[in-house]
Amino acid sequence: MYRRTYDGLGFSPLRQIDSANVADLVPAWQFETDTHDRLRPQAPPIVNGDTMFVTTADRVVALHAATGDLLWRYVHRFPEDRPSRHSNNRGVALHGERVYVGTLDARLVALDATTGQLVWERKTGDYRSHHYITMAPLVVNGKVLVGTSGGEYGVRGFIAAYDAATGDEVWRFYTIPSPDAYGGATWQGDDWRTGGGAVWLTGTYDPELNVTYWGVGNGGPWTGDARPGDNLFTTSTVGLDPDTGELVGYHQYHWNGSWDWDEAVAPLLVDLDLGGRSIPTLVHAARNGYLWLLARAPGGIRFLEARRFVHQNVFTGIEPFTGRPSYDPARVPRIGYRALYCPGKIGARDWRPESFSPRSRLLYVPAINNLCSIMEGQPEEYVAGEPFHGATMQLVDDQEAFKRDGARHIGELQAWDLDTGQRRWTREFPTRIGSVLATAGDVLFVDGSGSLRGFDARSGDTLWEFDLGGHGDLPGVSVTYAVDGVQYVALQTPARAAGSGSAVLAFRLDCQC
Repeated sequence: MYRRTYDGLGFSPLRQIDSANVADLVPAWQFETDTHDRLRPQAPPIVNGDTMFVTTADRVVALHAATGDLLWRYVHRFPEDRPSRHSNNRGVALHGERVYVGTLDARLVALDATTGQLVWERKTGDYRSHHYITMAPLVVNGKVLVGTSGGEYGVRGFIAAYDAATGDEVWRFYTIPSPDAYGGATWQGDDWRTGGGAVWLTGTYDPELNVTYWGVGNGGPWTGDARPGDNLFTTSTVGLDPDTGELVGYHQYHWNGSWDWDEAVAPLLVDLDLGGRSIPTLVHAARNGYLWLLARAPGGIRFLEARRFVHQNVFTGIEPFTGRPSYDPARVPRIGYRALYCPGKIGARDWRPESFSPRSRLLYVPAINNLCSIMEGQPEEYVAGEPFHGATMQLVDDQEAFKRDGARHIGELQAWDLDTGQRRWTREFPTRIGSVLATAGDVLFVDGSGSLRGFDARSGDTLWEFDLGGHGDLPGVSVTYAVDGVQYVALQTPARAAGSGSAVLAFRLDCQC
């Protein structure tokens, strides 16, 4: 699945490629997807047996994972009037003999895994109002779970479950509650109807508790004074019963958010040694700049602790029992008031996933530090299908003008010992880095800044680097897999020729070529 396992750790038990031989990695094969996505590719290749499934904005391709040979290709035809806000897809879900994928016109599609033939297709939302799906679905207990994107257009976010066999909708949970539902009192008037709370990324799942956890985006419009109240369940993790969609628990990382910090990344499920006891936790490196530990239990979600992991000038404190932050009013944008705040709109981390290694007991975070923004709220009326920002923004990514004074870098790879709460090491980069993949060979594979790199998981030393070309600044999510006893590392990246779509690259050890 999206991060290999339900716990979302992004860890592979494969160890043929290790810290002693990773320098011998060479390209094994390359496949051009023949697509012309407007934005960078973002999907990880998902491998089952010897078959790899890769998505782009409008298609799914199945490849032989050892050779890159094409097995089949499915192309989804969009309506001519579909808005083109985003043009990317983050992968498939596999279940039984089927492949499941969400689409940019708010459809959920089931394909035959052997032939690529359409089995069923279901509408999940109204694409004309900017509902769409970018995430890889999650299959739990015979149900396919997906969330809706489109938060910047005044949509009302939701997570929905569909029967994997028939495509029938089983339940729907709205991340913005109606006035008569739990959390509805945290909204005023009709603000809930256009409150945002998009769900951009795949959830995680605890089979023992039978609870699935999802990250929820920011509220709409951007500045909180336009929608007074705490605004549940924006900028939160929600825990749901996957069979009924009922809310089991939640934690809101910041209330009435005004900084476009959507906490859309699902938490990792890690059992930690805290105070001599093994505690099942949820771990979330938040865009608001804090690393959060939450306890997961049959009774719900409970705050444990939060630590700042980048420069942050908005929070003045965190309540020790609830985890509720307090704010510096000078750093809160509002209608008619310009505020400079750090981390900036991009946040302290992008959507690209972190990883946790059970071997090293370290969490590896692709952080964004020293980048700030200026925002000012402005009155804006909601118009269906139109942007609903309610603010003007100043941010130039990776430009000196928006770096914190004296800062020399933006990207960081951080290693955290979660049992002790201490940061072990940090590696700095001039620009943002991408996703992190940890392996039992004690190698971290990190993409971004134009390269795919291998780092020593214990020390953070660079062991290997491959230049992805001028268009490989932020490729898709890296994976590793084995076919016939040979371990590969693969990712999807923009093709080297500008405007020519994307390519899947696979690597293996030179001694096996």
